Amino acid sequence: MPQDRTPDQSVTVALSRAIHEHKLPPGTKLGEDDLAEIYGVSRTIVRAALRTLAHEQLVQIQRNRGAFVAKPSPKEALEVFEARELLEPRTAHSAAIKATKADVDRLHRHIEREHAAMTSGDHGAALYLSGQLHVEIARIAAQDTITSFIETLIARSSLVVALYWRRESALCESHAHNSLVEAIAEGDGDKAEGLMKSHLVDLHSALDLSQSAPASRTLKQMLSGS
Repeated sequence: MPQDRTPDQSVTVALSRAIHEHKLPPGTKLGEDDLAEIYGVSRTIVRAALRTLAHEQLVQIQRNRGAFVAKPSPKEALEVFEARELLEPRTAHSAAIKATKADVDRLHRHIEREHAAMTSGDHGAALYLSGQLHVEIARIAAQDTITSFIETLIARSSLVVALYWRRESALCESHAHNSLVEAIAEGDGDKAEGLMKSHLVDLHSALDLSQSAPASRTLKQMLSGS
């Protein structure tokens, strides 16, 4: 764990990554005792991490029941993608106008890591990286308030995909990301905006708003990958 993180921040990051990678499906009970044992920390630290994740809308804390991985309703799922379709195309346009060579190089390296994860069969990591590419594009646009909204929407999207995705793979198609990054590299704002819009519409169209039951495994099994 990075030395500059407090124990609760380290647990927060670990749990957030596990949720993004679908190791912890929506609806999973996050028992404080179990998590304290798994991460070797106190319940107080676990509780602080869960409060942070609740603020980020990845976790829901229910009175007298405890904490659970958030489980967006079909209505919430649609709202998440409708919001992304409103915000991200314009953000991609701004990113294309503002991107430096260093920014573009970073996006290319990000895609390489995403492809490597897919090639190795690590779909959880590929899914996480896929979402983070969208966050990176928002950061390049340098619109801090909108970037914060997009980060929350990307986190919620991971939950939506876990519940409602009807395709065999929950990954963004590689060609869509490649084309998008090339448009940003070319400084073509209109092209980047159009590609982002069509990409998000395609993702939205892949949702099947029927509930899926969470896997019946223990937290230790989920987090250990067994």
